Amino acid sequence: MSVSKFDQLFQQFSQLKAGVIGDVMLDTYMWGHVERISPEAPVPIVALDKTEYRVGGASNVALNIASLGASVSILSVIGNDDDGKQLRQLLEHQQIKTDFLLGSDKRATTSKTRIISRNQQMMRLDKEIATDLGYEDENRLILALQTFIAQEKPDVIIFEDYNKGVLTEHVIQKAIALCKHHGIITTVDPKRKNFFSYKSVDVFKPNLKEVKDALNLLVDVVNEESLRHIHAELKSQLQHHISFITLSEKGVFYQNEENAAVIPSHLRSIADVSGAGDTVIAVASLVYAATKDVELMAEVANIAGGLVCEEVGTAAINRERLIQECKLLLS
Repeated sequence: MSVSKFDQLFQQFSQLKAGVIGDVMLDTYMWGHVERISPEAPVPIVALDKTEYRVGGASNVALNIASLGASVSILSVIGNDDDGKQLRQLLEHQQIKTDFLLGSDKRATTSKTRIISRNQQMMRLDKEIATDLGYEDENRLILALQTFIAQEKPDVIIFEDYNKGVLTEHVIQKAIALCKHHGIITTVDPKRKNFFSYKSVDVFKPNLKEVKDALNLLVDVVNEESLRHIHAELKSQLQHHISFITLSEKGVFYQNEENAAVIPSHLRSIADVSGAGDTVIAVASLVYAATKDVELMAEVANIAGGLVCEEVGTAAINRERLIQECKLLLS
């Protein structure tokens, strides 16, 4: 692909509209330094230097979409609590539409607080309600999706599942049916609980561990042949169009009706892998929505996933740097 074609591709993103439906989170990073051990217990005392709030989970997928220049809305259910207010403010500050982000007195906003010293995570504190949405909140979310589709006419909807209860089987089935009816591309980043609920989607993007766990596979050799067999097993249960499997340090694998390939990862200085999957599904969704080119989707998303691993904590992809890396590595 020529250098100028990448400029054209990324310019196309500004014409796209995306929706991200799933489990949103508030990530809090508490940065400090350690000088002594507590006299009360054998634990380090962290002297707090700064506190930083970031969007996580499905919110981080939306942040990556916004960073690439596309219009994006978040569809989810959060608690009517202080963390929910903080999360909503962060999203709106990043130009992510929250018209369809619903508050509920029956939920708590999922929050993860990480304590970090010398770029190493020392502790994580979680607050969440991970039970499935109740009947009323399920139907409120489905109605919000119907309204979103009618108002925004999105090109792609991304299902971002973190097993926190927003994507129930009922919500998944209704949402996929709505997307199919309106001709909207569907992409999925699944987790174990609802793994086989995402039937007939366009792009199904698990990581290798999730696939092996879901299919109860003991695969020692990871190569194109073994991954083709995995695709066939997934296809028999999901009837989806494209398998896009991330392979950690080995890169990514894709397969559709016509083509399949393993794309090796590019050499990186890895600082933190958290949030890499969010970036991969965001980039893959936009590239596929813009081009319908599965190989290009996999190539660009593979580069993006590696780039964000050079950052500590969840971080959105840098659009200009991704363009330059694509020109360097794929031209």
